[in-house]
Amino acid sequence: MTIKVNLNADMGEGFGAYDIGNDDALLKVIGSANIACGFHAGDPNVMHRVVMLANENGVSIGAHPGFNDLWGFGRRRIDMKPRDLEYAIAYQIGALHAIAAYTGDKVTHVKPHGALNNIAAEQFNIAMAIGRAIKTVDSSLIYVALSGSEMERAAQELGLPLAREGFADRQYDDEGNLVSRKIEGAVIKDHEIAKQQAIRMTADNEIVTRSGKVIRRQVDSICVHGDEPTAVLVAKAVRSGLESAGIAVVPLTEMGL
Repeated sequence: MTIKVNLNADMGEGFGAYDIGNDDALLKVIGSANIACGFHAGDPNVMHRVVMLANENGVSIGAHPGFNDLWGFGRRRIDMKPRDLEYAIAYQIGALHAIAAYTGDKVTHVKPHGALNNIAAEQFNIAMAIGRAIKTVDSSLIYVALSGSEMERAAQELGLPLAREGFADRQYDDEGNLVSRKIEGAVIKDHEIAKQQAIRMTADNEIVTRSGKVIRRQVDSICVHGDEPTAVLVAKAVRSGLESAGIAVVPLTEMGL
């Protein structure tokens, strides 16, 4: 039986006159796009452009909500009441639903961004707030959650479709969470290392932490960060490596989640 995995990327993270990342090139490599919804990055025009390009390339689209933090690109931790956060997530999902109507596409998944993702991985009440927003807006949406995290637990608790996520271009700590970007080497820029990490987590269900510890993790979707200068090279290497290993790279909609 052929192993299947999704390859996703965070994109649409420009704003106004400013572009971040090479969305056009990435959309020719990945299977699913996580599109910024205007809080940490993105705006209606950027969202529309990425949705149109995703449609042209047969890439499924998902909401990539974050903290309301344009200056910090959503990578600064903000202490929010879970109920306030829930509404903010629903608001952002709704924004992408509206833009997706221009191509007749359906939003298929939700993946939290940056600091929000990191907090939700560790704090169940925050993970549940995100999950409640997803379930209220559209209970068929896939909750893309760091494998082994509190988000995975929340998705299961709420009965939401779940895609366990692994990161090709990030280091892990011994708890299975992502190493802080403040630490040198936390972001993997070497496409060969990223490729081997992606293959191992998909084929062997293992991640190797920064210290060398091996942790068992199931992975349904692998992320490459679109804002990195090395993103396209890394994504191409990851996809090529996975396919060479006999692993099929498919949109989230074909994962049978």
